[in-house]
Amino acid sequence: MIPESGLVVVDKPGAMTSHDVVARVRRLAGTRKVGHAGTLDPMATGVLVLATNRATRLLGHLTLTDKRYDATIRLGATTTTDDAEGDVLETRSTVELTEAAVRAALDAFVGEIDQVPSSVSAVKVAGKRAYARVREGEQVELPPRRVTIHSLEVSGLDLPEVRVSVHCSSGTYIRAIARDLGVALGVGGHLTALRRTSVGPFTLADAHTLDELDDRWAVIPIADAARTAFPSRDLDDERSADVRVGRGLDVALDETTALFAPDGEFLALYRPSGDGARPVAVFV
Repeated sequence: MIPESGLVVVDKPGAMTSHDVVARVRRLAGTRKVGHAGTLDPMATGVLVLATNRATRLLGHLTLTDKRYDATIRLGATTTTDDAEGDVLETRSTVELTEAAVRAALDAFVGEIDQVPSSVSAVKVAGKRAYARVREGEQVELPPRRVTIHSLEVSGLDLPEVRVSVHCSSGTYIRAIARDLGVALGVGGHLTALRRTSVGPFTLADAHTLDELDDRWAVIPIADAARTAFPSRDLDDERSADVRVGRGLDVALDETTALFAPDGEFLALYRPSGDGARPVAVFV
């Protein structure tokens, strides 16, 4: 029997949108109530976190700000989308590029940087996605955003191709790194492959392909998901009763915390408020 509510961690295949994956999981789970966190482009593969039924209310509160990717960059050509799905705008020779120059240019991206998202990103401009405006023929110029690249390691270098592993904050565009690396080296560049290996606490080890889910449904029950994604606190019967009706608590919390009844039932998310805590979302 399929559990009522929980998180489903999918290893998204290429050539599918995140919405395509949601539609497939709706059929597998037998429910319309499925949502996802952290959209992946159709070209990208890897970790995509979805939720079913009551657990969809967790999605807006998940702190999935820490992400890791494996990416392949091709130098010597720029495209309309900064990746291999776009039309080639310009090509340049890479014969004079050296491994040392590429590594030095990549080092400059590590740390807090101001990054301009791709013009075909999902960033909203006056209420409409940037990519939709571009498709309608508009020229879109997006302002830079502050992002953090915790690490950027070269995993393979066979010029003009560069393979990197990136550990970054949410909101970082790996396509933009490919584009900006090409600019820094004076030859242009674009992304040819992207695989997300983790988002927040969820990794490829937690993920299942859609075919695997078709053969054997796998869901992280809502209580286990809450303990994985948030700090947790177990309550006594009296405080559990208060939480069930959304009362404030006289407990000290450092951040949004998952609260549990003595029997392990997941009750709610609470956050610090004054000298106590107040509900963010009650799940019972």
